[in-house]
Amino acid sequence: MDLSKVKKGGTLKPPRVLVYGPAGVGKTTFAADARSPIAIPIEDGLGKIAVDAFPSPRSYSEVREALDTLINEEHDYKTVIVDSLDWLEPLMWKHTCEANSWTSIEQPGFGKGYVEALRYWREFLDRLNYLRDAKGMTTILIGHSEIKPFQAPDSEGYDRYVIKLQKAASALVSEHCDVIGFAQFKSSTVKSEERGRTRTRAVGSGERVLYTEERPAYLAKNRYGLPPAMELNWESFAKAIKGEN
Repeated sequence: MDLSKVKKGGTLKPPRVLVYGPAGVGKTTFAADARSPIAIPIEDGLGKIAVDAFPSPRSYSEVREALDTLINEEHDYKTVIVDSLDWLEPLMWKHTCEANSWTSIEQPGFGKGYVEALRYWREFLDRLNYLRDAKGMTTILIGHSEIKPFQAPDSEGYDRYVIKLQKAASALVSEHCDVIGFAQFKSSTVKSEERGRTRTRAVGSGERVLYTEERPAYLAKNRYGLPPAMELNWESFAKAIKGEN
């Protein structure tokens, strides 16, 4: 090995993004505004959003075939969207069961089925990495959120928003991504006195926010020094990735 093999720093690769949150917050719209997108719509979340898309896959093999098409054929797409991860997961489990002649992902016991399914999650992520590295494509994974109890080692437990995936799969996908953004409607609380009792209610303007730094209430991260909270808007997000605002 010699210095000719050294990779030069400072080259910004396309981001690997995971955006998750409650239904209807605008995750798919956010992704569809990325540059030259094509979607793999595992769930019917596109609606009337104008974006090119593969036929909805009904198996993990069909998801893999869609990614292989983008890998092997010439095209002008710059972004691939997978919508959504929690609809992909049952396809992963079914594929794992068929490969091992299991009747369910729980059959081998002690979580071994979920561990075996990670093999196909890694295969899936490897294809996304190839699209980024060899084809220069941004990858956007869409997921839903759920509320789970979290037991921190240095404080009392509390509930937080997490990605709606089996724990090991969530950890693997989270490690893969450069950005995990939690999309949510911005809200605040108002206290009022009613019949001698103080009541607290949530109010909101409908503003949609993307949170990019972890807080006790939600999982998030980014490798770009993004603002901790920003408008759920792809144009603003892309500029922030490039350090333009």
